[in-house]
Amino acid sequence: MNPLQPPELPDAPYHQRHGAAKALAGTAAAASLLVPVQLAVRAIAPRSQPHLPRLFHRALSRSLGVTVRLHGAPARRGGVLFVSNHLSWTDIPVIGSKLLGHFVAKSEVGAMGPVGWFADLQNTIYVDRDRRHRAGEQRGVIAERLAAGGNVILFPEGTTGDGIRVLPFKSSLFAATDGVEDALIQPVSLAYTRINGLPVRREHLVELAWIGDVEIGPHAHDFVRLGKVRADILLHEAVRPSDFPDRKALSRHCERVVAEGYARLMRA
Repeated sequence: MNPLQPPELPDAPYHQRHGAAKALAGTAAAASLLVPVQLAVRAIAPRSQPHLPRLFHRALSRSLGVTVRLHGAPARRGGVLFVSNHLSWTDIPVIGSKLLGHFVAKSEVGAMGPVGWFADLQNTIYVDRDRRHRAGEQRGVIAERLAAGGNVILFPEGTTGDGIRVLPFKSSLFAATDGVEDALIQPVSLAYTRINGLPVRREHLVELAWIGDVEIGPHAHDFVRLGKVRADILLHEAVRPSDFPDRKALSRHCERVVAEGYARLMRA
């Protein structure tokens, strides 16, 4: 059997069949409480750390049936570039529920209806990887956030992986730390490790990972049908860009550390 071919699913139990409605209700409740306050905060301090979105991400993660465990601690309160592997759209609420920071996302995310709107609320930094002439401008925005004491969360793979392995890191946005005094980069490994208390098997990855051009609605439906999911976030030792000869060496180091951490989490 192809390990990436979706298995035939039996009729889901009642609590799983109604998981999507529960997730939608939880999301709507959290949004109605937090979004107006976040809009007011943005008007007063547009570059502030996204504390309120973190509460929203926690509520959304719970609504999706995801329990998040954090291993390790952020290197410091602010001015950290977190670099993580990327598996799914669910990575945003999962990581956002534990770490304060502004996400870096592809420009297409801003046009994804409600997803883009909530991304805007968190002052997401949009990048267009197809327009290399804008790379300097995009790095400048990231550097500005870091220099101001904000954290930035970057997915250097540039796309979502299949969960079998971590994809090669793209080094271009690592240059955003150039010229940022006392810059720190902290590698992060993210893994979905348990479904209903049992270890994740290879055939589950097609429903956990968001691969290719799959629409978010059907994928969300498949995700909540799985039941209770556990996500593990492993924070590694932070490094300084000045410890490496160039950004490519820095990128390779982070990729290796994140990949090894991911494999370790999946074996646990």
